Amino acid sequence: MKKQNKELTSLDELIDREYGVKGTAARDEFEAGYEEFKIGVMIHEARLAKGMTQTELAEKCGTTKAYISKVENNLRDVRISTLKNIIENGLGGRLQLSIKI
Repeated sequence: MKKQNKELTSLDELIDREYGVKGTAARDEFEAGYEEFKIGVMIHEARLAKGMTQTELAEKCGTTKAYISKVENNLRDVRISTLKNIIENGLGGRLQLSIKI
């Protein structure tokens, strides 16, 4: 049986401590930023899984390598219509959105 290190902090505890509990303004802002970051990571991973370069993806969806790089690195906000174009025309996928209340 493993001994637990009582000095370790879980990720959930760290996020609660740094940004507040769910429902607070600071936590909501943190969570929104995470979702934006996650979109870029998902595009990056999908592109790599397809064996494509940023240039190839950009050419397929009619944009530039610089724009794809900015989206992947969360340096640029992306409109839903543009995201749909990248996923459907560039990656051959399908965009699915959901709303949680």
